[in-house]
Amino acid sequence: MPARGQHRHAKTLRRPRTLTRTLAITGTAAAALLVPVLTATTASADTSSTSSTTTYYANNLDGWIRESLDIMAQNGIPGTYDGIYRNIMRESSGNPNAINNWDSNAAAGTPSKGLLQVIDPTFAAYHVPGTSWDPYDPIANITAACNYAAARYGSIDNVFGAY
Repeated sequence: MPARGQHRHAKTLRRPRTLTRTLAITGTAAAALLVPVLTATTASADTSSTSSTTTYYANNLDGWIRESLDIMAQNGIPGTYDGIYRNIMRESSGNPNAINNWDSNAAAGTPSKGLLQVIDPTFAAYHVPGTSWDPYDPIANITAACNYAAARYGSIDNVFGAY
């Protein structure tokens, strides 16, 4: 017990909680990044003493794959960076706006689109909640294609040709 007139100074022990938010960096900010994934931690001012971690993904092929892998992990979808990268390079050479207007799908009115050349019905059937409904969106395209490949082949890592 403190002596009369003295105040007890309690130390507040803060136990950080981690909250993850995903942001895409666009334009020249992405080009300025030397490391594709950066983590910043900020302490909260409130008494519950939370901290948050924000993951920034570069707006390029590397960032899109890394963000997709994080979403896939949250949804139990298997796949590796190398498997995704290999298939993207074969299907679209890394162009998120690629469209195939000449194969049998295109002739039937449903061209393959995006980084992993997914047709609209497959994209809709294997869309992962929390991603865009735009098949040209790189993260949505990768994640849906990997979800499809997991259901059909066990993983995108098992795909070595057109699927």
